[in-house]
Amino acid sequence: MKKTVLAISLALLSLSGFSQKTEKPNVIIILSDDQGFGDVGFNGCTDIPTPNLDQLANSGVIFTQGYASHPYCSPSRAGLMTGRYQQRFGHENNLPYTDAKVDDGLPLSELMISELLQKNDYQTCAIGKWHLGDSIQFWPNNRGFDDWFGFWGGGMNYWGDTGNKPATAGVLRNGKVVPRSELTYLTDDFTNAAANYIETYSKKDKPFFMYLAYNAPHAPVQATKQYTDKVKHIEDGKRAAYAAMVVGMDAGIGKVIAKLKETGEYDNTLIFFYSDNGGHLGGASSAPYRGHKGMLFEGGIHIPFLVSWPGKVEANKKYTKTISALDIYPTILAATGVKYPDPKKLDGVDLMPYLNGKNKKAPHKVLFWRYSDGAGYAVRKGKYKMVMSGYKKEFFLFDIKNDPYEHTNLSLELPEKLEELKGLYAEWDKETVPALWQDPHAQNLSKEEKKRQDYIDAATRGEGKFK
Repeated sequence: MKKTVLAISLALLSLSGFSQKTEKPNVIIILSDDQGFGDVGFNGCTDIPTPNLDQLANSGVIFTQGYASHPYCSPSRAGLMTGRYQQRFGHENNLPYTDAKVDDGLPLSELMISELLQKNDYQTCAIGKWHLGDSIQFWPNNRGFDDWFGFWGGGMNYWGDTGNKPATAGVLRNGKVVPRSELTYLTDDFTNAAANYIETYSKKDKPFFMYLAYNAPHAPVQATKQYTDKVKHIEDGKRAAYAAMVVGMDAGIGKVIAKLKETGEYDNTLIFFYSDNGGHLGGASSAPYRGHKGMLFEGGIHIPFLVSWPGKVEANKKYTKTISALDIYPTILAATGVKYPDPKKLDGVDLMPYLNGKNKKAPHKVLFWRYSDGAGYAVRKGKYKMVMSGYKKEFFLFDIKNDPYEHTNLSLELPEKLEELKGLYAEWDKETVPALWQDPHAQNLSKEEKKRQDYIDAATRGEGKFK
């Protein structure tokens, strides 16, 4: 009899422990870097095989109108990690490549999702690219992450070679240099770190939050033969090399999902995947959209985006209303039951009521984007989108519903609608602050625009070359 009571007691304790852990879901944000909308199978890509991302997409919801909050790296990540427009706290430029000041980084006054989850009994881990501050006070271990394996800068050689930079600019584990002898190919290293973390923390009582930020397929375009062999069918060398990087990342994501399933954590894990901005010019494709990384046309901000959560998010579904990466933060809070001190400060919304059909309205009435110093801005309201291009020195107005590829500028046809969106932007702009530091983005786009025009002028003069 005593043995039976003891067995029942142990069983109840075991169930209690299991319930405590599964009461809140694990959360994983998987971020790719400069991957174009047209570079995943679930968005119709036919040349780059992405079977694991496609399977993950089929297990959840594809956001067909999913936007990054900024068209390039560091500001986009600042929006993701805070759930707020980065212009509200001055982080709207990439961090300076040289001569960065010690205070240049995501302001410590901002409450990052990692900090909030850590305070609410989550085990937290950052893997991969950081790009939210070079100085130690901005590093992940000081911003809510218990564990960190990655690098703090914006780009990295995929074999961990720091060149003329100090070793501390390379791959670090909790702030300490990882010898190059322990590195292989960074995409694989980050994958293995993620799988090992899941293996370790699946045995713990706490749920975990993982920020898996691959630097792939960001430049430099570097890949192993293992992955280039999988894209032999792509004849364009630039595209093939880039594709190999995507293939490597996709293989890694497959290993991460497999580890979740192996450890029994998959069914209790909320997963987001998206690209921080549109595709770069090194072989990526933002097709069918206009433009690329760095632009406020769709190609710069309309990105591959999905969410998966077995049993909580309906599988094999597409959500067609406009959503933003800013929505990830409040959606995680709702899923985990964690409260934000001042919810009105968040610019994103909890997507769950929209995904389960309880709320039929659009999650956002209006969305905003801005470069600093008058380089440009954009507004999306309903089917209309306005772009003020500082480098083209022109206002654009598009009917995105009927002209999703932004071919026809309606600014002269619909002056009242243009003025309406200008007015919305002016009101929003009053709530923002100037950039805390600068980057050369505006100048680079102007150079790119000039080069574009030079090609066109040469063609019309009959001087275009065969190469």
